[in-house]
Amino acid sequence: RVLYKLDDLVRPYVHKILTVIQPLLIDEDYYARVEGREIISNLAKAAGLASMIATMRPDIDNVDEYVRNTTARAFAVVASALGIPELLPFLKAVTQSRVSWQARHTGIKIVHQIAILMGCAILPHLKHLVDIVSHGLTDEQQKVRTITALALAAMAEAAHPYGIESFDPVLRPLWRGIRMHRGKGLAAFLKAIGFIIPLMESTYANHYTKEVMIILIREFSSPDEEMKKVVLKVVKQCVGTDGVEAQYVIDEVLPDFFRHFWVRRNALDKRNYRQLVETTVELANKVGFVPIVGRIVDDLKDEDEPYRRMVMETIEKVCQNLGAGDVSPRLEEQLMDGILTAFQEQTGDDSKVILDGFGTVVNALGKRCKVYCSQISSAITWRLNYKEPNVRMQAADLVSRVVVVMMSCGETKYVGHLGQVLFELLNEEFPDVLGSILGGLK
Repeated sequence: RVLYKLDDLVRPYVHKILTVIQPLLIDEDYYARVEGREIISNLAKAAGLASMIATMRPDIDNVDEYVRNTTARAFAVVASALGIPELLPFLKAVTQSRVSWQARHTGIKIVHQIAILMGCAILPHLKHLVDIVSHGLTDEQQKVRTITALALAAMAEAAHPYGIESFDPVLRPLWRGIRMHRGKGLAAFLKAIGFIIPLMESTYANHYTKEVMIILIREFSSPDEEMKKVVLKVVKQCVGTDGVEAQYVIDEVLPDFFRHFWVRRNALDKRNYRQLVETTVELANKVGFVPIVGRIVDDLKDEDEPYRRMVMETIEKVCQNLGAGDVSPRLEEQLMDGILTAFQEQTGDDSKVILDGFGTVVNALGKRCKVYCSQISSAITWRLNYKEPNVRMQAADLVSRVVVVMMSCGETKYVGHLGQVLFELLNEEFPDVLGSILGGLK
């Protein structure tokens, strides 16, 4: 409010205000960050661009990385408040600073933050922004090269599905970069290519994917967690692109992918878990149900529960997307055997994954479940009489997922039996379990 009242009289105090407000931009709390942006945006409108640049210029090549980081974020907010074209001449000067690499680094970080903050609003200025940062890919400082690749990744993500022509000047240096770099630098360059490939036409996308795949497959065995996340993401982006052929993925990508990523350790790390499931589902969308599920179906009997859960979640999502039309009798047996085992072996609280998986697979197989109805029925009955309340609840929940399929298979006797068992359980003392039993009866 003070800002609104003072308007351009606020200029002498810009530095003091920024010192207090900038740290909010990297706060843990989302609302604190939004408030910080709001205030800096109003400050920029009141004081004008010249005052903002004059005040923040010394912080750009500050020795302290924390100061440079908050300054870059503040500049991105100023750009969103006053418009990108206003800042372009300044950014161009900063990113080409001869004096300090810190200034170049911060200048490119500002472009990175602008892309994150403004999203598709950068499209009209995309060509200029790419030109401003492109020389950073061949900078002598490793950190500058890395931030440039990250900035290009953020711009390509914001521009999707447009703007491939703006990225023409950086394709060659990026390509050279993935052959020269290792570690963090390589991860950033791969990330940039991963976001640029989906913008290409299918013939180019196919060519570039085959080139980058060689590097990705080499990095499958990398022990670095950050690298794993990037590799998974880029594989997902490349495989999802139109020009890539299914046969190529089956022959070249799948064997190494499953050997290195489908291991128990990845089921324990939350972020890898998510990304691995998403990437595997994307691979299935490309190559079909059988090549993917055939490789992991036996892991439904693995002794490690988090790993079983990850397998189940993947199979469920693949089943939802593709159905189970082309499943061979052998794979069908393995699937039913696996989901029954996973259901019976389960001890943890997070039963939703197993239930959803069981329900989806049974519904996808439909009439082909006829031969398994007695097994399903006895597994549920046994667990309905279990001493653990959450196990009883889960079994009752499962009834409502599979009963429709049992009826369509014409197995009325099993449905009748389950109904009777549920009816006898109406004296259940745990309200949650009773709710599930009533749901099953319904």
